[in-house]
Amino acid sequence: MTLDRHALGFGAGERAIFASDPWASRGRLYPEASSPTRSDFQRDRDRIVHTTAFRRLKHKTQVFIAADGDHYRTRLTHTVEVAQIARALARALKLDEDLAEGVALVHDFGHTPFGHTGEDALHEMLEPYGGFDHNAQSLRIVTKLERRYAEFDGLNLTWESLEGLVKHNGPLIGQVGEGTRGPVPQPILEYCALHDLELSSYASLEAQVAAIADDIAYNTHDIDDGLRSGYLTFEMLEEIPFLAGLMREVGGRYPGLEPSRFTHEIMRRQITAMVEDVITVAQQGLKEVCPQSAADIRNAGRVIATFSEAMFETDQQIKKMLMTRIYRHPEVMRVRANAAAIVTDLYHAFMADPREMRKHYWIDQIAGMAEPAKARHVGDYIAGMTDTYAIAVHRRLFDHTPELR
Repeated sequence: MTLDRHALGFGAGERAIFASDPWASRGRLYPEASSPTRSDFQRDRDRIVHTTAFRRLKHKTQVFIAADGDHYRTRLTHTVEVAQIARALARALKLDEDLAEGVALVHDFGHTPFGHTGEDALHEMLEPYGGFDHNAQSLRIVTKLERRYAEFDGLNLTWESLEGLVKHNGPLIGQVGEGTRGPVPQPILEYCALHDLELSSYASLEAQVAAIADDIAYNTHDIDDGLRSGYLTFEMLEEIPFLAGLMREVGGRYPGLEPSRFTHEIMRRQITAMVEDVITVAQQGLKEVCPQSAADIRNAGRVIATFSEAMFETDQQIKKMLMTRIYRHPEVMRVRANAAAIVTDLYHAFMADPREMRKHYWIDQIAGMAEPAKARHVGDYIAGMTDTYAIAVHRRLFDHTPELR
């Protein structure tokens, strides 16, 4: 397959027939009048950016906890990078850029403090009550927990934005009703009973490009942060043929380049290669499926925006390297264990005395709730914490707080 550059739409405004139409949205749970100056997807994106949840991402861990240094990526900087790549893919494929960007901006809202470590710890605590899933938590935030508008809880996003949030990684329910990745989280089922997001179909192409943009962003930038931390070396990168080729190219063109510039030149080439690979594969897939509407994308029975077989293999090699060299590095695992202890301690403290959640808006009602409802509110409160706030509250409640350096 070759990249068809003549088919790329580099000008904003022109949309393909299979793109989501912002002027024909399937609507919001609570009907609202349309804006004369912004499409519904623009309004969704703008609402997402103005949330408390979005601002909190700046103090939530991506891989390296904030105490490690100011130059490492946080959930916020990662999210912005994902949105940039998603928008580039959407423009190239003539999709609705605002919807793709909105899904990218909201996709990590449900993450806990301390990254996946916090999520794992909170899931263990909440397992008797349905567990914890960051994607389902993102949905809870934008449909219940953000309290900004006079007429409804949440953001009242369009069906398309919510569908993209929930299904950007593919259908949640198979053809015979089983969960495709285990049981569907209860918060998603509860919302779909009110506003059916059609969990058995694929999401829009805009949501698909947001999902693959997430992979491209963290594959690239976790390498960048890994090199900065010293957990990765250029010699380790040479174990992956794709990265070794990029290093030879940069080294041949810029001999003697200082390490920071050398790293950036590799990373920018990696992003470009991965983005162009996805565009090429998507173009080929669109030719095969011949969709005449966004509905045809949802019912295609396959992902359109994905990697080629060769790039998928590279993607898996990179993920394996990151898992081995960074995510499971002994020092990282030590910090993870301490972070998990903080989350676990906070959960038990709040369950024992909900009044310690001093800023929770349900504080007066929680004490009298049944155990499952109380546990879910405690989970909401902890999941919403930033790294810094979780550490500060732990120090207030406990004599000793684990070291996260």
